Amino acid sequence: MTGKDRKKPAWVVAKERSRNGQPETVWLFGLHAVRDALMNPARQKLRLIVTRNAADRLGDALAHGPEPEIADPRKFPAPLDPQSVHQGAAMEVKPLDWGSVSERCAAGDGAPLVVLLDRVTDPHNVGAILRSAEVFGARAVIAPHRHSAPETGALAKTASGALERQPYLRVPNLANAMTALKEMGYFLAGLDGEAAHTLSATLTELPKVPLALVLGAEGPGLRDKTKETCHRLVKIPFAGEFGSLNVSNAAAVSLYAARAHLDG
Repeated sequence: MTGKDRKKPAWVVAKERSRNGQPETVWLFGLHAVRDALMNPARQKLRLIVTRNAADRLGDALAHGPEPEIADPRKFPAPLDPQSVHQGAAMEVKPLDWGSVSERCAAGDGAPLVVLLDRVTDPHNVGAILRSAEVFGARAVIAPHRHSAPETGALAKTASGALERQPYLRVPNLANAMTALKEMGYFLAGLDGEAAHTLSATLTELPKVPLALVLGAEGPGLRDKTKETCHRLVKIPFAGEFGSLNVSNAAAVSLYAARAHLDG
């Protein structure tokens, strides 16, 4: 650690190192996120800090992690953002490795359904999308390495355990991942509010082929290259003259419609 780093809170240094692409670990926080990580055999667990009350509430799950450090709730020592609602539980872990796009999407558990995120950087939106993806049985959520939400404590807390179970793949190039999915037989539908086709009409036309839903950040939406790589741009129609959904709500609606089509 440099002299300059020593003047900064530990959580700020960790965030900057993550931005700079240096090797990192992740501090998960909150009872749900910590409990689910403890119960995940694929998760490498390095350090566990809990208050006495949190230890009691985690119960038998503590047996699956490192020896817990019991902390004073008034001086909680984990290097977290001061605004983090940690509920007296935090654990340092290694990020999960979900393998490649082909390993996760060519075959596997769940419906042949995938979500791709183009420049969706808000961890709360991505956490909510992971929850929806798990509910509707998507094989993976895929995002680029850059301009996306990395695995963080905030994302894990919003995902409420889904991060431990729902594959979240970050890839060097989103367009290349989309092309690979096309080669596996996926139909790529890009969500765009200005599209000429609706999602429901498009699904009605399609046979039961593997589906990939492509969503962009609120505001800028999908990049031109992402749009060009989709088979079709589609929209979710609104009952009124004006309307909009945030990206996590749009993902939930689209996943529901896609899963109903695949199951129908």
